[in-house]
Amino acid sequence: MNKNKPEPGYLFSKSYTNYVFILLFLLYMFDYIDRVVVTSMTKYIEADYGISHTKSGLLVSAVYWSIVILTVPVSGLVDRWSRSKTIGLMALLWSLATALCALTGNFIQLVFTRALIGIGEAGYAPGGTAMIAGMYPQEKRSRMMGLWNASIPLGTAIGVLLGGLIATHWGWKHAFGLVAIPGFFVALLFFFVKDYKTVDLAYVDNLNHKTKMKVKDIFGEFFTRKSLIFTYLGITAVVFVTTSLITWLSRYFEATRELESSKAGLLSSIVMVLAIVGAPAGGIITDIWRKRNPKARLLLPTVTSLMAAIFLTIALFFTSGTIQYIFFLLMGVTVTAFISAASAVTQDVVHAGLRATSYAIAVVVQNLLGASMAPIFVGHMYDKYGIESAFTVLPFILLLAAGLFFAGSFYYIKDLNKVSKIKLEAE
Repeated sequence: MNKNKPEPGYLFSKSYTNYVFILLFLLYMFDYIDRVVVTSMTKYIEADYGISHTKSGLLVSAVYWSIVILTVPVSGLVDRWSRSKTIGLMALLWSLATALCALTGNFIQLVFTRALIGIGEAGYAPGGTAMIAGMYPQEKRSRMMGLWNASIPLGTAIGVLLGGLIATHWGWKHAFGLVAIPGFFVALLFFFVKDYKTVDLAYVDNLNHKTKMKVKDIFGEFFTRKSLIFTYLGITAVVFVTTSLITWLSRYFEATRELESSKAGLLSSIVMVLAIVGAPAGGIITDIWRKRNPKARLLLPTVTSLMAAIFLTIALFFTSGTIQYIFFLLMGVTVTAFISAASAVTQDVVHAGLRATSYAIAVVVQNLLGASMAPIFVGHMYDKYGIESAFTVLPFILLLAAGLFFAGSFYYIKDLNKVSKIKLEAE
């Protein structure tokens, strides 16, 4: 077989598809390094600028608020223009914004530059999700989403670890400058990446007759699919917990174990990086389970969110020392195992020409109600009651997530059958 000829189900050759996937993986990793590097440096920023824990949380939330505002319009550009070129532009912008954080002179300037990072990141997750959904066969969608999303905990762990180490030895501003460099060069490569042709917003019947979608039809793709709505909300609940842990877990270890920032950051990084096992494992298990049960893409997030809630409850309320840390590690494996299956659902049950927009809506909801609220909420609770009390709400939010995913599973098959079957074409 000609190695340049696509195999059945693939848009491009396997080798080229995997090359694009590696670029997407690296860029998502650098995205999260840039996004979370601030979390292990808050102790130094608070000392320099004289700010509270609540304001420290704002440095994380500012990124997510920018994403909320811009992700839908940017994703419209992704769906109607080009996934690869939009990704390249966005990555250049967030890399430059990260570097600008090193040049700030006060808290307001730092918040503003952090918001610029979010503007750059607004279109990346929807664009990357749509590209992966389009390049790989449908039966491999969950596992590839899982492998791609493993870059999130890897980038998170690297960002938290680098932030603490660089801040301790050279000062926190140097960390922003150093982590901005790699993403810039990977972003340039995306201007030369092949894409699939923009899909007409039309329904296609079995005879390949097209009927143009009306505005109400486009809105209906998102807001009449109950499995999709429950998936959006379930993702949001888990993201609230993971963002809380990304932002404050190192401070939790500092407070409860009396550790230096670098050591606490290392412990926190190990917990979060174990999701590099959970995310792809969740995708692989989902695709295997789906052969027997087509609802697996919502049942697996139900199970893993429940498991994460149990492990986190045991860690926070019933154990200490080494045993407690083991349960934190188990939680780290399970808490992001949902993402591959849930991401696939956002692509499964909508028109092929609206996939980036579908994930953009998930991003808006999860960032507005989850990622942007979590750092400030936990920071506020930390200021008033202490970090241990602030963490007590997190297991209950994971239980809510499990319930939302389970509710969505009752509607998934019906929603899947509504989707117009459209074959993608390479540029």
